[in-house]
Order: sequence, then C-alpha cells, then structure tokens
Amino acid sequence: MTDLSIQQADWKKEKHAPVIEAPETVKAGEFFPVHLSIGKEIAHPNTTEHHIAWIELYFHPAGGKFPHQVAHLACSAHGESVAGANQGPAYTAPDFTVNVKVDQAGTFHALALCNIHGLWESSRAVQVEA
Repeated sequence: MTDLSIQQADWKKEKHAPVIEAPETVKAGEFFPVHLSIGKEIAHPNTTEHHIAWIELYFHPAGGKFPHQVAHLACSAHGESVAGANQGPAYTAPDFTVNVKVDQAGTFHALALCNIHGLWESSRAVQVEA
C-alpha cells in the first residue's frame, strides 16, 4: 500500500498551497464564483521542469459522508517544445474561476499537484442562507 501524503500549508507562506476565494455566505441554489489559484502571495514557477499540473475542487456538505468533485482543471502547457524546455509557445497559469451553486453549508477542498513537490490541499468553509 502506498502512503498518500497530502501537504497542507497557509497559502500566504507557501507557494504550492491552493488558494480558494469564495464568499463566506451564499444564497441556496444561486450560482457564485469560486476562484482557485496557486502562488497568490509567493509565485510558483510555471516552467517545463517545475509546474502545477492540475487543481481539483471538491465540496463536502456539512454532515455529509463524502465530498463531491466540482471541477478538475488541467494546466497543460508549460513551455514544452521540440526546441527544448521552456522554448514553447504556450504556458498555462494555475488560475481558474468556477461558478458553483450549493443548497447547504459545507467546505470546499482544493487539491493541487506540483510535478516536483506532490499534492497540496487547502479548504474553505461556506455558509448558506435561504
């Protein structure tokens, strides 16, 4: 069995931790933006050798047994090219906005994969008003 180590840290002090920006309170059944990024306070490299491959967003309803996947956002371009590393014509920034609606309070969890430093997780609670 493989040990799955998911690292956590304050995104203000760690360039790998996902940043989840969402309202603290939302209205039930109404869409609202959830912004996901990496490196808001400390820039993360976006190079062929060192990059964020993807970010996933989950919602775990309060009192619920399981989280539900909301989004899988891939960062597919990191300057790769037949000319060599970091010579390519395109780069993807790990910076996304997803519109979400929920009917009950819960917690958003974001996972991000750095190709060198593994999985990183952060979370943010959201309250729901009728």
